[in-house]
Amino acid sequence: MLIGEVARRSGVSTRMLRHYDALGLVRPTGRTTGGYREYSDPDIERLLHVESLRSLGLSLRDVGRALDDPSFAPDALLERLIQDTQDRMAADARLLDRLRQIQVTGADDWPAVLDVVGLLRAVHSEHAAHRQRAALRAGDAGLSAESLTDALLAESDENVAGTLRWALAQTPGALDQLAARVTDPDATVRRRATTALSAIDDARATAVLEASLTDPDHEVRRTAALSLGRRGAEAALNVLVELVAVGDRDVEAAEILATHDVDGRIVERLVDRLGADPDPSVRLRLVQALAEITGDAASKALTGLGDDADETVARTARAIGSLRSR
Repeated sequence: MLIGEVARRSGVSTRMLRHYDALGLVRPTGRTTGGYREYSDPDIERLLHVESLRSLGLSLRDVGRALDDPSFAPDALLERLIQDTQDRMAADARLLDRLRQIQVTGADDWPAVLDVVGLLRAVHSEHAAHRQRAALRAGDAGLSAESLTDALLAESDENVAGTLRWALAQTPGALDQLAARVTDPDATVRRRATTALSAIDDARATAVLEASLTDPDHEVRRTAALSLGRRGAEAALNVLVELVAVGDRDVEAAEILATHDVDGRIVERLVDRLGADPDPSVRLRLVQALAEITGDAASKALTGLGDDADETVARTARAIGSLRSR
């Protein structure tokens, strides 16, 4: 197939095809007797891979690296494109629903309606900067909690997600929308919903977060526990102790646990869970957690750990104990 036909049928300009050739991204297998580039079926397939990777946001340099990587999997790339296309279709379906709602309610202020439509499209833009600006305008434009929730739970850019969470927290009905999504089959959706709920300081949000402490996904449980712990909820204590044990946000978890220990119960839980662990690094985290807790129970536990079989654990416990006794 000649370069002109490839350009016409693919939508990739002849200039860009020549640029791909110069970069070594898509080099036509042959030339006609007149010197025109002639593309074979494998060349066309490679062009598909190049355009697919570019649609995912890769630079031309990164596209070349990806294609040259022996582990490059065309099937996985196509699957990603299918998923992205389905996501865009879902976003368009939500926009269609919004337009139908406007049609049914018979809106009077059509300029305002058009502003909302434009904002809805911007919230689902392929450009993160556009989505973030749209989120900042969401409250003033009257974007619904449902629309903002849909945008947030589909958002992968953390900067945009943070702005959407802020906008959602100011929007009436946000809590109901998020509460309905914390049981979604998709763990990623549950994680994003739980993170958004953590920004809402409300008794109902606290109740929903407490239910998330038993979620099968570790990240959901962690987010819920850290938020609840800061709110003083005792329901989060066991999960916080587990975070210290596994070394996941353990410093933050230990600091929160320290605020809950008024009668030595937290020290007891920590020692029971971590004290006999065969891994010295786990026992060292126990020492570090105990350092955050004041009182006789923590001091006594540190004294015991001063005789630990691991020298690093023992030395650290003795050093902290010495500082506490001054």
